[in-house]
Amino acid sequence: MTSLRRIVLFPVLLALVAGLSGCDTITDVFSTSEKKEKLPGTRISVLALERELRPNIESVDTRIILPRPEDTSTWPGAGGLSHHAMHHVMIGEAPRQAWSSSAGEGSSLRNRVFAEPVVADGRIYTMDADGEVSAFDTKNGKRLWRVETAPEVDEDNAFLGGALCIEDKRLFATSGAAQVLALDAVTGKEIWRVPVETPVRAAPTVNAGRVFVVTVDNQVVALSAETGRKLWAFAGSPAPTILLGGTAPAVDGGVVVAALSSGELVALRSDNGTVLWNETVVAVRRTEAAASLPDIAARAVIDKGRVYAVGQSGILVAIDLRTGRRLWDVPVAGIFEPWIAGDFLFAITIDSEAVGIDARSGRILWVTQLPRYKDEEEKEGRIVWAGPALASDRLILVGSNGEALSLSPYSGAVLGKIELRAGATLSPVFANSTMYLLDDDGDLTAYR
Repeated sequence: MTSLRRIVLFPVLLALVAGLSGCDTITDVFSTSEKKEKLPGTRISVLALERELRPNIESVDTRIILPRPEDTSTWPGAGGLSHHAMHHVMIGEAPRQAWSSSAGEGSSLRNRVFAEPVVADGRIYTMDADGEVSAFDTKNGKRLWRVETAPEVDEDNAFLGGALCIEDKRLFATSGAAQVLALDAVTGKEIWRVPVETPVRAAPTVNAGRVFVVTVDNQVVALSAETGRKLWAFAGSPAPTILLGGTAPAVDGGVVVAALSSGELVALRSDNGTVLWNETVVAVRRTEAAASLPDIAARAVIDKGRVYAVGQSGILVAIDLRTGRRLWDVPVAGIFEPWIAGDFLFAITIDSEAVGIDARSGRILWVTQLPRYKDEEEKEGRIVWAGPALASDRLILVGSNGEALSLSPYSGAVLGKIELRAGATLSPVFANSTMYLLDDDGDLTAYR
């Protein structure tokens, strides 16, 4: 039961983990209007990584060669396609705001927006913090329909959850009310609604007529996309402390890879749920308090027979999809999905570092320190950077400070930035040379 679980919750969902790397965030959350004098001395993070992340310069230099950008007409789920390997997408040379529309209730102290938008057939779909699902025209942002998915609750209760994916004109939604729904993507009409044992806050993943979800107590459930009938379920190890949210499983080649809040990465057959292998993505050598948060908050990525996953506790790993053999690991802690493009991997750490990695060997090629605080001098206002995404030779990431940065994927150098309408802690999505962003105020904006 979720009432027996200790859930970690801070005002900004994804700022939760990043905020742990400095005590100032915790102070800000519970501060009063009275200004208190700071104690003298140097402030040292109790949760920082044990060693500074540095490029590996001992080996022969590696030239980063990326695949050519390719446009995509759809973005069907969290992380894009079911395997989450989108490689190199397209966006205009100098993207500007094309339109912006309100998608409903934004994030607040009481509730969060968990759902990244999904795009298909000229429509973009969102779910707000209250569980309201909306469809918009991708050309002009006009709302086409909206439906409530959450059950009736009183003012003292929050909906807490839900996310989306789409396939064959069916929109699938998860729910913090422990339900999974299918809606007609054209009209919003409900097709089916089925209960699951505990809430599902992560996005579902749909592949080959099956919908896969991960509940807050680490159950992986497969449902029929046609009827909602339960096909199989796998019970993972429980975790005493979890991060509020969850991850969409990655699916490719008949294998489902689910990242669990226990720090466990499990591979299952998609047809019957048989366990193929499991691995723990936990940095056992770490001694600081962050190691007690084993949660894998970032989606796993499947590409070329390998699985890439990053854990909150301090490592990013590459694993053979068929055997479960660990190929390499690097000391990178993160809460956002790494981005694979050809033979190279890009990630954002919880200490606001952008990292370029050779996916073949795990060698760190470059590290760029991003701004960490809105007020760097006072070390106040921790910034959460969401992403990265590789679009037209630029790594794009968005921040809770209301900025979007573009970095060179070849060197990590900052190329430019644009001001957003509001802070953003959900990764952007891409379709038809357009970037769509759902910000923390609940506004959906198209850049092209």
